[in-house]
Amino acid sequence: MTHTFEIKDQFYLDKEPFKIISGGIHYFRVVPEYWRDRLEKLKAMGCNTVETYVPWNMHEPKKGQFCFEGMMDIRRFIETAQELGLWVIVRPSPYICAEWEFGGLPAWLLAEDGMRLRGCYEPFLTHIREYYQVLFEILKPLQVNYGGPVILMQVENEYGYYGDDTEYLETMKQIMIDYGTVVPLVTSDGPMDESLSCGRLPGVLPTGNFGSRTEERFEVLKKYTDGGPLMCTEFWVGWFDHWGNGGHMRGNLEESTKDLDKMLELGHVNIYMFEGGTNFGFMNGSNYYDELTPDVTSYDYDGVLTEAGDFTEKYRRYQEVIRKHAHVPEVEFTTPIQKKAYGQLTADAKVGLFEALEDIAEPVSEKFLQSMEKLGQSYGYILYSTKLEREQNIERIRLWDANDRANLFVDRKPLVTLYDRELLTEAQVKAEFEPGAPLDILVENMGRVNFGPRMEHQRKGIDGHVQINGHTHLNWDHYCLPLDNVEQLDYSRGYTEGLPAFWHFTLDVEEAGDTWLDFEGWGKGCIFLNGFNLGRFWEIGPQKRLYIPAPLLKQGRNEIVVFETDGKQPGVITLKDEPDIG
Repeated sequence: MTHTFEIKDQFYLDKEPFKIISGGIHYFRVVPEYWRDRLEKLKAMGCNTVETYVPWNMHEPKKGQFCFEGMMDIRRFIETAQELGLWVIVRPSPYICAEWEFGGLPAWLLAEDGMRLRGCYEPFLTHIREYYQVLFEILKPLQVNYGGPVILMQVENEYGYYGDDTEYLETMKQIMIDYGTVVPLVTSDGPMDESLSCGRLPGVLPTGNFGSRTEERFEVLKKYTDGGPLMCTEFWVGWFDHWGNGGHMRGNLEESTKDLDKMLELGHVNIYMFEGGTNFGFMNGSNYYDELTPDVTSYDYDGVLTEAGDFTEKYRRYQEVIRKHAHVPEVEFTTPIQKKAYGQLTADAKVGLFEALEDIAEPVSEKFLQSMEKLGQSYGYILYSTKLEREQNIERIRLWDANDRANLFVDRKPLVTLYDRELLTEAQVKAEFEPGAPLDILVENMGRVNFGPRMEHQRKGIDGHVQINGHTHLNWDHYCLPLDNVEQLDYSRGYTEGLPAFWHFTLDVEEAGDTWLDFEGWGKGCIFLNGFNLGRFWEIGPQKRLYIPAPLLKQGRNEIVVFETDGKQPGVITLKDEPDIG
């Protein structure tokens, strides 16, 4: 059945006034087996709409290679929402921020010298058109005009915070129309005059993103809507965590409950986040103001549902507020979910990174150092290896144009670890060795910055050169380590105490349940379950356990591999039945 959706003085669905009560769920942060559960819980709270971003970097991981399967099956997610009677807001941007790696932009853009982002730079726009041509083949028939549930789409994302290239916004709008967008369009920006002024676009409804002071924010927004409806497209009900921030961020429930009530009285809302989900793999973003602050693996966000989809007091309080403004339906929850504590596991095999290199990486020999992107790598780690033939010792070393964290080894012994701003200066060290000793530099991409002008300077690894005792050292072997092939590890190759290594564990499962992997005692690294990258861990917290949804477990034998870079490991992990995110 086809519908119409219009923006006039209010939103109108099939000519009748319609109040948008929406919640954000990112399909790419939730395993697909749980999409229906989260959407049922959204509907049961009283929401009539679900909102999601669309991550370009996951749908086109390599130029011209597209993925719309599994966790990337956006069609299935949208159709599941429709089956439950929910409407959908899609934000394809292509920049999404979302505390997501590089704000959702694909890292391969950075392989092109001179690439300019989020403006009228033709090579950038060409890539967008080629991506949108494929994406909108899926999105176009899902709009309400063609019988789908999509009622709104967004042009770009918080552009007023970033720039003022109205020509770019007009171009993005036209690209969306050219590839089949027929539903109304919105922009979303911070609720300040300058943001709204820079991000506005004729013929497109401006909306605001904020988490407090609803009446004040709506008064500012009202100046830009030309009598149209007032909507908060991101009602921030919590916040995200970054490594080392001291504890899990939490919103003010009393204040946000009042703000939601006022929002529904005066306008429309999308709750950000209804459920945050998880930054599986290497997909966490980072911010950079005075220092690098990479986000943790959990995107719990202090959302209305927890990372694992559990109800919260916030859910109950918001449901009470929504009931004052709209009908709250009875909903049957159809997905059985249980939690399991599988106990402590002891490593049954281990192999050192240096010993295992030839099994998981092919060396690329170059005179000059190359960044990850120049070598066709987007995520993970990269190892630079060379021989110290002429140097007698190392007293000073500097890595030029290096991001984000580097473990240095001389003669296969730890020399120094440099992180963030430590990479901007020369390090004073002391190392003596025999001629021909290896120098190895393991560099980790901690997650590209997802907000602000630093986004154009996010090449990872080393994009410059290495200076030893004042001179530039040339001739390097490059080992790309995206770690998408840990099943190829040969654990018989040996292990050296105190160096980066892979640790293997076996978990036998009779009945699968959600569980949390406690990494107490481990230093820094990432963890894989049956080859699936669960995400990063770091002893500095605040996150202390990684969430494992039950659908990732197999009945019978499961393999867990822990990659640890700092030589800190107790040789055991524990699977518990509750989280501990600080």
